[in-house]
Amino acid sequence: QVQLVESGGGLVQPGGSLRLACVASRNMFSFYIAGWYRQAPGKQRELVATMTIGGSTNYVDSVKGRFTISRDNAKNTVYMQMDSLKPEDTAVYYCNTKSGPYEYWGQGTQVTVSS
Repeated sequence: QVQLVESGGGLVQPGGSLRLACVASRNMFSFYIAGWYRQAPGKQRELVATMTIGGSTNYVDSVKGRFTISRDNAKNTVYMQMDSLKPEDTAVYYCNTKSGPYEYWGQGTQVTVSS
């Protein structure tokens, strides 16, 4: 069993920044893909950003140029730097990892963008 623990969420004003972190209980080299999803109230969970073990990244169009995903395999951690935040970025953000047939989720961290 793999545990993923997110941190870094909170309340921020529009235009502000936050950095999310997700620490895995196992070596990140085990996970081919690590990423972040989000779910806003009344909406379906959506993919925000992913990064493969080789460093390839993928972003949803609405965050391109504002969010940056990175991973530190030595620290078993995946990060997401979120800049120029907008009210529509408000959601619960979930860490996700995949390795072969296995997929793991964190418990989520709330991000609220409001003045």
